[in-house]
Amino acid sequence: MTLSKQSKRIIVYSHDTFGLGNIRRMLAISKSLVDADPNVSVLILSGSPMLHAFRIPDRIDYIKLPCLSRSVKGDYSVKFLDMEYAQLLTLRSNIILSAVLDFDPDLILVDKKPYGVSDELGAALNLMQRRGHRAKLVLLLRDILDSPESTIPVWKKNGYHDAIQSHYDKVLVVGSPEIYDMRKEYEFPDASHEKVDFCGYIARERSDKRAGEIRQQIGCTQERLVLVTAGGGEDGYQLLHSYLEGLNRQDMGDNTMTLMICGPEMSESRRHQLEILARSCRNVVIQEFNTDMMACMEAADLVVSMGGYNTTCELLTLRKRAILVPRVKPSQEQWIRAERLALQGLVRAIHPNNLTPKLLMDTVREELRRTNVHHSRMYQIDMGGLPRISQSISDLLYDCPANLPATIRASTRSASAD
Repeated sequence: MTLSKQSKRIIVYSHDTFGLGNIRRMLAISKSLVDADPNVSVLILSGSPMLHAFRIPDRIDYIKLPCLSRSVKGDYSVKFLDMEYAQLLTLRSNIILSAVLDFDPDLILVDKKPYGVSDELGAALNLMQRRGHRAKLVLLLRDILDSPESTIPVWKKNGYHDAIQSHYDKVLVVGSPEIYDMRKEYEFPDASHEKVDFCGYIARERSDKRAGEIRQQIGCTQERLVLVTAGGGEDGYQLLHSYLEGLNRQDMGDNTMTLMICGPEMSESRRHQLEILARSCRNVVIQEFNTDMMACMEAADLVVSMGGYNTTCELLTLRKRAILVPRVKPSQEQWIRAERLALQGLVRAIHPNNLTPKLLMDTVREELRRTNVHHSRMYQIDMGGLPRISQSISDLLYDCPANLPATIRASTRSASAD
């Protein structure tokens, strides 16, 4: 593919060391950017070990960074290569710097960490600043990072607000201040506060498959279907094991089926343990991975899952009944989100420290019996994240003031491309 002289180039940085959430979100954003503007091409820089498993749309490509691991304490280490951590960081930093120099982006979208993991973006940011590089810089933040007690000191220690003030043109938050206003919760200084735009949650694209196709594939006809999922699966074993143990003790009868998706990052030994336990339960289908989670959720009467950002957005998009059992290590992010949504009546939330097979199964039974499925608050949640991100980035690419009417901004972009 040959790009025109008017083409706009964007680099998307997503360090992605844990689970599938970040890379799925950044792929959705990248697709939205190229769909919204035929002049845009995107180069993704990511350390996700699962990036190759996703379909990459036209005008998007990626450079795979060597993988990092993150412990439950939040410490980073080398995942695969026989190298010291410092050596691997140097390698990753050099790859990033080379990509920035050679791809020569008009804009760089950075996920979560203003300087990247362990400052691996620092060399590229400093070089651009010294050279007066034309690339705009945008920081993308999830609605919730961690507890204020953990987040505020980390941001001060790492100088993240200095980075925002020195390097970044805009901070885009994929969330709603009505649910969680990070500017207040994390005590953003005025200079950072002024650069923040809340975009709303990211609505997930519905599947081309009909719900009936998924149900037919697993042999579910008239039964109620419970979907149990642990996202990537690296730390979801306890939730899935508790569900099967509860189901083994409290059989739900012939009129209920369970589709359990372990996730590609669950170890083979743990998945095998779940398969053995499932043999003593009725109507349970276990899958390692499913590329169409939206179709699976659409088919389900109830979803039992962890509380990651993407999973939550999928549930809100489909307005599904859900029981969330979030992780609380290495971050409190999932629990805070689940708790806030539960207070609004949008989901049921169980703290993992309180999780027992009996409590989980009792909650599943309660939710399946509930008749008020579509809570009115579901229809008031702002799910406009993708179009607002695309609009904000487009305004920066084409130097359009955000306060201009949409028709004038569009004509400005057209004139820039002519």
